[in-house]
Amino acid sequence: MKKLENKVAVVTGASKGIGAGIAKSLAAEGAAVVVNYASSKEGAEKIVAEIVADGGKAVAVQGDVSKAADIKRVFDEAKNIYGEVDILVNNAGVYKFSPVEEITEDEFHRQFNTNVLGLLLATQNAVGHFGDKGGSVINIGSVVSRITPPGSAIYTATKGAVDSITQVLSKELGPKKIRVNSINPGMIETEGTHSAGFIGSDFQSWAESTTPLGRIGQPDDIAPIAVFLASDDSKWLTGETILAGGGSR
Repeated sequence: MKKLENKVAVVTGASKGIGAGIAKSLAAEGAAVVVNYASSKEGAEKIVAEIVADGGKAVAVQGDVSKAADIKRVFDEAKNIYGEVDILVNNAGVYKFSPVEEITEDEFHRQFNTNVLGLLLATQNAVGHFGDKGGSVINIGSVVSRITPPGSAIYTATKGAVDSITQVLSKELGPKKIRVNSINPGMIETEGTHSAGFIGSDFQSWAESTTPLGRIGQPDDIAPIAVFLASDDSKWLTGETILAGGGSR
């Protein structure tokens, strides 16, 4: 029997990158997956098609996690299609690196609204859909909260908040049989890191030079960890932050 047979998972920001990899891996282990996306409908439908082609179950549902009405609709649709939700992966995130002199109010709120408020709103909705059996919340943080690279003040602050929220909610939701853990990846090669100009840059070279395993990661380095945290293999883990950066810290 597959590890996540008869489970339902909502993965936010799953149209590409780490989220897409996690969605496909959860589905491969038997979960029915809600592939959430904010704007990339084509990307989300592509991931759904790949999951279905491999014999899995998935549906794409649009919703901006930073908007309460949107994320409520995502979970309502998940329940209407699949029933109670068992797993939430808070993957949706945005970033931009810039020196402190260039920080703006708009950029501050853009990152915090998605990376922090979005995580809280999604978790709030998940708690209401998990049911008496509890569930698993998996937050995607980042090793930037440990390595604090220059130019990342806003992004690092959001991921530091994710670390703290993981700890708080593990204690708050434990009595409801809800486990809350975090995966903190290092630099991962995704569409986002390509479009941001990180791939092939001095930043990539620096990341590789400070990573004991000597390379940047791939989405399939992260997805199996999410499967582990979603499954009963990790039933005694909550409040944990797993650093998944090839030893970078």
